[in-house]
Amino acid sequence: MNSYSLRHRLLMWLLLPLLAIGLAALLDTYNSARQTADEISDRVLAGSALAIAERIFVNDDGKLDVDIPYVALEMLTSAEDDRVFYILEGANNLFVTGYRKLDIPTSFDRVENDIQFVNSTFKGFPIRLAVLKNAASSSTISLDYRLAIAETTNARNKMARDILVRSAARQGLLILTAIIAVWLAVSRALLPLYKIRDAIGRRSTDDLRPILHRVPIEIEGLVSTTNDLLSRIGTNVTALKNFTTNASHQLRTPLTVMHTHVELAKRSKDKKTRDEALNHIDDAVKDAEKVVSRLLVLARMDSAVSQNLQKTNCDISAVAKNICTDFISQTHALDIDLGFEGDENVQVIGDEILYGEMLKNLIDNAIKHAVKANDTYLKITVRCEQSQDQCILQVEDNGIGLTNEQKTNLMKRFSRGDNASDGLGIGLPIAREIAELFGGTLSLLNSSTNTQADTGLIVQIRLHLSGALIRRSLK
Repeated sequence: MNSYSLRHRLLMWLLLPLLAIGLAALLDTYNSARQTADEISDRVLAGSALAIAERIFVNDDGKLDVDIPYVALEMLTSAEDDRVFYILEGANNLFVTGYRKLDIPTSFDRVENDIQFVNSTFKGFPIRLAVLKNAASSSTISLDYRLAIAETTNARNKMARDILVRSAARQGLLILTAIIAVWLAVSRALLPLYKIRDAIGRRSTDDLRPILHRVPIEIEGLVSTTNDLLSRIGTNVTALKNFTTNASHQLRTPLTVMHTHVELAKRSKDKKTRDEALNHIDDAVKDAEKVVSRLLVLARMDSAVSQNLQKTNCDISAVAKNICTDFISQTHALDIDLGFEGDENVQVIGDEILYGEMLKNLIDNAIKHAVKANDTYLKITVRCEQSQDQCILQVEDNGIGLTNEQKTNLMKRFSRGDNASDGLGIGLPIAREIAELFGGTLSLLNSSTNTQADTGLIVQIRLHLSGALIRRSLK
């Protein structure tokens, strides 16, 4: 993908309109300068024509005559060596004096005080022509005349150029100042991006903290999205690290057992010994399968903390009954009374699969960690009840119970109870994290009041009912 410079694009979009406006203003200035130069020079040209007209008279022969004053021509002289032309004509364009070949146009572009002005050419030179029509009188006769006086345009062109150059210099300085100001403004506006770039560049590869720099409103959304991405990446990385650590920690034992009994079976010539080794290997494989299954649940829990896990309504009572049904054959073989009691159709907010894993862990823990006491049979009861806007889910057994210290330790991953002969020590942590993921809580209660040597254990979970049942409960 081709990259581009945000600075250059901003400068281009800001400066191109500015340059276009500057060029338009410069063109307008040129036109204004030409108009100003023409007006000033036309006034001088008109003054010269009026000065000559005052010296036109009717001579003794009854004809037009003129005594051109020197000052009239002196008015038109300039440092640009402009040339001056004139012609005086009588009635019916009768030539009197001046430049005979100086043609007078029939249309004019400007009229001021009865003097007509027009641009023309004469002898290959561009000229500005002023034409005055009037009459000269004597005591006996009055004769009409037409006086035209022209000058080349060197002086007025220089005047227009001087005005244009000075104006262009001012506008150029203004545009240059604007360019510098825009450059500095764009650089300063982009400074927060550079600071964020440098801050992220200085981080180590495992530093996924959120970006906390103060940024403009325009990029707050970008920073927020980036922080959300960093959070998800961090959660996934943590989940991967935990899974790797947990897997290496928990799979070592069954793999070691399998390796030991494989070697024993290979060396043994006794069929009974080989069969025993194969049974141990089979048990180790089952343990490894259970380890992998629960570690995958842990990994899903770790990654789901910051993910948008889909939360739907589910019937927790139906989930509990189905899980109890799955354990019937196992508990029957162990002479354990497993039963379900409580309300029907209890709709809670959550995920059926995770709730199923939660109950599997709790029932499995009850089977493993509770032992027969006083020749009584082991009983496990799963309860599901509605209470106002909550669902109370309990898994109770009549084993020997737990002390307060044991309750605290068993909430930590890979912590086993004193009565556990096997297990991973992650059953209760998984159940607690699943409950908390959906806004619930998990607590450990004893069936009796003796806090030192309690009998029986109740694992109680409180979950939120779905919106429909909340409204129904509040009525």
